[in-house]
Amino acid sequence: MEITFVGAAREVTGSCHLLHVGGRTVALDCGLFQGRRAPTRGKNAELPLPVKDLAAVILSHAHIDHSGRLPLLAREGFAGTIWATSATRDLCEAMLADSAHIQEKDAEFLRRRGREVEAPLYGMVDAVRAHELMAGVPYEKWFDAAPGVRARYVDAGHILGSASVMVDCEEGGRTRRIVFSGDIGRPGMPIIRDPVIPEGAHVVIMESTYGDRDHGPLDASREQLARVVRETAARGGKVLIPAFAVGRTQELLYDLRSLQLHGRIPAIPVFIDSPLATNITEIFRRHPEVFDESEPMVRAPGGFLDFPGLSYTRSVEESKGLNALRVPAIIIAASGMAESGRILHHLANGAGDSRNTILIVGFQAEHTLGRRIEERRPAIKVFGEEIPLRAQVEVLPGYSAHADRTGLRAWLAAVRAKSPELEQVYLVHGEPPAMDALAAVLKQDGFNVLCPASRTRVVL
Repeated sequence: MEITFVGAAREVTGSCHLLHVGGRTVALDCGLFQGRRAPTRGKNAELPLPVKDLAAVILSHAHIDHSGRLPLLAREGFAGTIWATSATRDLCEAMLADSAHIQEKDAEFLRRRGREVEAPLYGMVDAVRAHELMAGVPYEKWFDAAPGVRARYVDAGHILGSASVMVDCEEGGRTRRIVFSGDIGRPGMPIIRDPVIPEGAHVVIMESTYGDRDHGPLDASREQLARVVRETAARGGKVLIPAFAVGRTQELLYDLRSLQLHGRIPAIPVFIDSPLATNITEIFRRHPEVFDESEPMVRAPGGFLDFPGLSYTRSVEESKGLNALRVPAIIIAASGMAESGRILHHLANGAGDSRNTILIVGFQAEHTLGRRIEERRPAIKVFGEEIPLRAQVEVLPGYSAHADRTGLRAWLAAVRAKSPELEQVYLVHGEPPAMDALAAVLKQDGFNVLCPASRTRVVL
């Protein structure tokens, strides 16, 4: 029994880890690498192994850096099962189709501007095929992913349908339990329930995104959000928010509605300018069974997903019309790292206006446009053109759906309390400074910790 770490190894995106058991290989995630166009294109085009050698995929959650290469598997002829929670399967139907659509449209846009571009990694038909291969299973139910590989999902508390995975690998009469954390959520977040702690682990593969820092209190982030909205509205500007369509958009709606109801922000229009986020919100409505029932607005009819002044824009014409707005407004659009989607058009039109605010509300991976905005570069490049960055830039790190350093330590300590035979921890899904800082702390806590590089293969 072996593990090969392929993606999100000494980096954040491209999550993919291969379990080799009894002559068969099962992938934990198959995500898209994100960042600079040319290097990531090459990494994304290379599948982790030939599809004929892949028995199945166990998907932790729907974010594109965990699921985004599944259509490429389908295009190359993969015909095995892609296992996911029921909510993740529903989310992937929308998100993988959107990923294909964005690739096709971005290539078309650049060609019209006379730029030489490569063909998209995959198209809509591949996204549909990948979704057809997905099997939705509930939390806490064991399923046989492949001969010798049995798995169970528990709620990771990260986004709708997100899961940590307990995987029992059996070969030669010997069984080893691998716990793959997926992305670990934060206790106390609205909408989604708190993380459930896996048990009985021999080996843990654990994310480390925020391994070198702690988030501020959620209440402080909400107050900062209120201040940004008030100040931007007073200047007559727009608040432009690159936000992940899954989770972050809905959390922002929850807090904006709460702030409105408590009179802490003016009732200016709120636009969800993302067909994907609109579709995702409909999927949220279909899965109230995974909501945190202790939150009052979760239980209220309409609640935080539909309220006066909130509009969901679908058509291109509606989206373009937002650029002509001459009144204060809040525009939330994908993608969360500003690498694609409609947020690019809003940045192209609004980043040069000092009345506006660009609000960063989540982790921005290295080399992404979102990171360059977060760093407050004097100019940013959008669609190949330099745009002066005159808009105000505000960062709300407290909105992360990832556990912070303290949360990660607490999660692993709780796993150890339920895993008397825990031997090894492998850190993934983090930039090297964060990963190394967390590794040092966890070693002080008494764990055996390694940070494998890409293509590292270890024996269980």
